[in-house]
Amino acid sequence: MPTNNSYPPILVTGGTGTLGRLLVPRLLAAGRPVRILTRHAGPATENVEYAVGDLEADTGVDAAVAGIDTVVHCAGSAKHDGAKARSLVRAAAKAGVKHIVYISVVGADRVPVVSRIDRGAFGYFAGKREGELAIEQSGIPWTTLRATQFHDLALLTASALAKFPMIPVPSGARFQPVDAAEVADRLAELALGDPAGLVPDVAGPRIYPMGDLIRSYLRAVGKRRLMFPVRVPGGASRAISAGANLAPDHATGKVTWEEFLAVHVTAPSGRR
Repeated sequence: MPTNNSYPPILVTGGTGTLGRLLVPRLLAAGRPVRILTRHAGPATENVEYAVGDLEADTGVDAAVAGIDTVVHCAGSAKHDGAKARSLVRAAAKAGVKHIVYISVVGADRVPVVSRIDRGAFGYFAGKREGELAIEQSGIPWTTLRATQFHDLALLTASALAKFPMIPVPSGARFQPVDAAEVADRLAELALGDPAGLVPDVAGPRIYPMGDLIRSYLRAVGKRRLMFPVRVPGGASRAISAGANLAPDHATGKVTWEEFLAVHVTAPSGRR
């Protein structure tokens, strides 16, 4: 579809990250120009422009939201999500933004992050909840979509653990990984629609004990490792064990972990 330049661009924060780089072409295909807020500008095209800024440092954000009606906030990290969201909504409110779409995580409101151990292992959930609240309380119409962990994150975790000769596996931890492209499809729909508040979660098609995710990865890369269970103390770990990070009633994803591995992982010849 040709891009309709009569519309203002949609601002995508984190537009060069795992989710953002999948979302941008979907918005373009729907006929909407895109502005990407990034710390390092890329080459502008006819329908994509870059705004250099840093949400965490609160620099360049006012210029990024100027003339924008809709923002899709994908810029996230293990820390400082609340501060980033507050920087964004401060500038967006001043600029008259009409809709903020936020990607959060399933369990953001159910995984308590209180102790130092909780923060070290599960601080991501607290950061996302801070981001949710900043956007909900901004006075700007909003939509929040919670997703389970992406396949990409499960792959990153499994590959990092596979570097050890023995792999500790948190007892009771289960995950429901979802394909990032499927989340991008849903996020694009929401960005092109009206503000809807908290919408139904999106989650992968299957729930896996963490040990099974790691074993599947090890088979895919042709490695063998000893694995042993470890108990992680704290309220956040107990909530994860109870399934607070899962959404079995919203298993709308189609791509399984095994299918993702088949596409993205190749076993190195002769290595163990």
